[in-house]
Amino acid sequence: MTRQETREERRDRAAAVSRRTIVQGLAAGAAAAAGIGSALAQNAAPAAPPSTITTPPRDFGPHGAPTTYFWDPDVIAVDPSFNSLAQPNTTIKRLYTGVLWAEGPAWSAQGRYLLWSDIPNNRQMRWSEDDGHVSVFRMPSNNSNGNSFDFNGRQLSCEHLTRRVVRYEHDGTATVLADSYNGKRLNSPNDVVAHPDGSYWFTDPPYGGQLYEGEPDAPGSSSNTAGKMNPRIGQPAGFVGAKRELPTNCYRVDPSGRVDLVVSEDQVPDPNGLCFSPDYKKLYVVSTGKGPGDTGPGGKGVVFEFDVGSDNKLSNQKQFSDFMIDGVKCGPDGIRCDVNGNLWASSNAGRNVGYSGVTCWSPEGKLLGRIRIPEVCGNITFGGPKRNRLFMAASQSLYAVYTATQGAGPG
Repeated sequence: MTRQETREERRDRAAAVSRRTIVQGLAAGAAAAAGIGSALAQNAAPAAPPSTITTPPRDFGPHGAPTTYFWDPDVIAVDPSFNSLAQPNTTIKRLYTGVLWAEGPAWSAQGRYLLWSDIPNNRQMRWSEDDGHVSVFRMPSNNSNGNSFDFNGRQLSCEHLTRRVVRYEHDGTATVLADSYNGKRLNSPNDVVAHPDGSYWFTDPPYGGQLYEGEPDAPGSSSNTAGKMNPRIGQPAGFVGAKRELPTNCYRVDPSGRVDLVVSEDQVPDPNGLCFSPDYKKLYVVSTGKGPGDTGPGGKGVVFEFDVGSDNKLSNQKQFSDFMIDGVKCGPDGIRCDVNGNLWASSNAGRNVGYSGVTCWSPEGKLLGRIRIPEVCGNITFGGPKRNRLFMAASQSLYAVYTATQGAGPG
């Protein structure tokens, strides 16, 4: 004869059954969820790579998350041939930030450092390749813009404030290469490149007439017509402002010191960046928008190319590209060629996030690839011990990425 269950025992047994049922149900649900999750994971597309256009934006700095993809997601091959120019197992790096407006990067092969201009702060900066140290290289810099190095390793600089092109000699002295043409002061030399014959070619737009990047013209002239701005404010004692006297032209400084006009404003209004092809048989010149008080035709953000004759005369001008990509104007500023003749250009796409950075074009003017960075890019150059690293001076920062090609020419 069995003992009859008490009320308390029946209640405990019911509770145990209920707990067991709940646990089994949860386990079954978890297993089902795991199965569904596994199936979804197998069928889902891979996660989008972090890039300059993601939210929040990718951190390019030294403390940002590393790129986990073999190809940097912001190095984009538009044409398959770009894959032979880009380096797959590397990533874009922000080397420094903290300037006001970065321009004119130039590589010193002898010193193994990258020099660039911080125009509004009136200084030149230096990034050392050995340890990544950044320091002020020259201050004041006379609001220098474009920099380069010639075939003898001497630094060349275009100065907005003093409206001249200078060369820094090995003994520490400075030589004025050009400050006038036909007795008239230059506007504000912008970019300069060396030629193997010992000459220097430079552009002379009016951008140094901005208060932010140089000094306004003397009262009554183009960038100070009302005469309300005082160009002497912030300048040393004895400073004398100048008036704009010349159109926006391109010039060649002969080894003899003679300055010749090689491209007129009628041909290329508001010339900016320039470079030679690797064989020096072509010259590329950027034509950008109007500067302060500019009454000339003004450029449209394009690049023109010329044939360079043995007598240094230019001919056969044609537009290389209009720099429209996906309906977006990727306005060029600084340009450089690689050893294969491809043209690399900085890109200023304004508020079109994802289109500022660098564009790469074949010698025939075909778009090959793009490099996206989160700031407007002003100027570029190839450097590094093997000259295979592309340096990008962009707004407030300096960026770099290794490539699978080399830059042509010094600086």
